[in-house]
Amino acid sequence: MNECFGGYYILNGEMQPAALFDNSLVYEGDSIYEVIRMVKALPVFFYDHAGRLESSVRLQKRTMLAEIKELRRDIIALSGTEKRKEINLKVVFNYNNGSDNYLLYFIKPVYPSVEQYKKGVKGIFFYAERKDPESKIINHKLRSEIYYKLILDGGYEALLVNSDNCITEGSRSNIFFIKEDSLITAPEKVVLNGITRKHILEICKENGVNVEFSCVNADKITEYESIFMTGTSPVVLPFSCVNDEFFNVRHHLMDLLRNLYLVRAGESMRWFTRE
Repeated sequence: MNECFGGYYILNGEMQPAALFDNSLVYEGDSIYEVIRMVKALPVFFYDHAGRLESSVRLQKRTMLAEIKELRRDIIALSGTEKRKEINLKVVFNYNNGSDNYLLYFIKPVYPSVEQYKKGVKGIFFYAERKDPESKIINHKLRSEIYYKLILDGGYEALLVNSDNCITEGSRSNIFFIKEDSLITAPEKVVLNGITRKHILEICKENGVNVEFSCVNADKITEYESIFMTGTSPVVLPFSCVNDEFFNVRHHLMDLLRNLYLVRAGESMRWFTRE
């Protein structure tokens, strides 16, 4: 199945028809990537994503295959080919035995429904650890294993549990717990520090919300009132249950954080247009 969604994509700075897209340029060799939410043809938190891309490249001891100004130029060009109000854009730096390629393309948008925000979604445990949690790299094997487990168990997201039986992050999100109006989330060193997570933490600091950085033991999740995930697509999305344990999906902190985050997201798009 072609991962590229829409009519066109960009390969090494050149616009190409989507019919020519080659999945092997993403999934063979090693790939470092970012997924950026586009709203009305404008990227949300572009400079945060670009900064993390540079950080991942540096941590993996690779070279940048496109500079930030080139990414910005190509995003503007590609966004002109897509009329959807909201869609996700993927940036990939692929390194494959000396054949290096930079790709920019839309992926099929999958956002939570209004009902899922109201009623929450199901989470499951998945016992695994990321090899390089600080770098956003494609691990096709782990992704496939989680995908099939989610289908089998009817889950929306998998909460990763490490060898110490502690929850670190989600398979495609960061995880927060709520207890007595405090947030609990894993320390940065054991997770991919998501862009949404970064801004949620800044919002907490600005609004006096207490945050504790520690990994929650999988056997003790019933000690917490609510659990939610953060990410490019879900933003702030509550879990109604994790495995067979149920949680409050209407905690006031989740609504507060989601609304304040959306305000910041709008401001970030305005900054993009001023450059």
